Amino acid sequence: MPHITLPSADNQEVRLHYQDYGQGKPVVLIHGWPLSGRSWEAQILPLVEAGFRVITYDRRGFGESSQPWSGYDYDTFAKDLEALLDALTLQDVTLVGFSMGGGEVARYLGLYGSKRIAKAVFAAAVTPYLLKTDDHPEGPVTEEAIAEKDAAIRADRLAFLEKFTHDFFTPKGGKLAVSEAQRAYAYAIATLASPKATLDCRHAFSRTDFRGDLRKITIPTLVLHGDSDAIVPFEVSGHHTHQLVKGCELHLIKGGPHGCNVSHAAEFNQALISFMKRG
Repeated sequence: MPHITLPSADNQEVRLHYQDYGQGKPVVLIHGWPLSGRSWEAQILPLVEAGFRVITYDRRGFGESSQPWSGYDYDTFAKDLEALLDALTLQDVTLVGFSMGGGEVARYLGLYGSKRIAKAVFAAAVTPYLLKTDDHPEGPVTEEAIAEKDAAIRADRLAFLEKFTHDFFTPKGGKLAVSEAQRAYAYAIATLASPKATLDCRHAFSRTDFRGDLRKITIPTLVLHGDSDAIVPFEVSGHHTHQLVKGCELHLIKGGPHGCNVSHAAEFNQALISFMKRG
């Protein structure tokens, strides 16, 4: 099982599992919460066939990576990503962040810049800022809502994930947009995540402000989002990301739920590959 060992200040070994396929310009796919690199199955084959080298990895706490008790903040996630890029000596990279993974793309570029990054993609991403605060009254997420979901996860994580995966693939006001088998697969992946990481990462993507990171981005950038996303609605996320990143492109998937990379895989892949091949 390919992995890298991450540097740790407390001598706790953290191993990051990754997969590396194909040849060509590299694209690193960063998964959403509470899934793993396996959630990119619908993208890997088309990207390799289009001539790209495709790298997926499991965020710490998820999939086949280590499940430490701490380190579930975006500065650490960005540091983990930098360690992966270093270990694989990647250059001219396209970073694609889905949902929570969009935060990694933003924070990585905010902290490390774009010397080795060619393009960025925010797919159904949580950027720029979800929390409702005094200086961000339009934020869709309240502290009360965070506490409520925390309580539900602590009380019965599996029941929470059962409902979440239905919402994940269901457009607003619609019906499940994937097969039950696909939904059950996402559920199975999510159940393997660390319960601590599941909780802590919700706090991270709900409370982290990426507005400053996004304003630093100068490389070609694409926002890919479903217009019927019931988990991270476009109006409070992708719309604002598109406005904050100068020259950012936008592809809105009609009828797309949050998990539009699966429910609308053909359109998602076409938009992604077209963007990556330009320039």
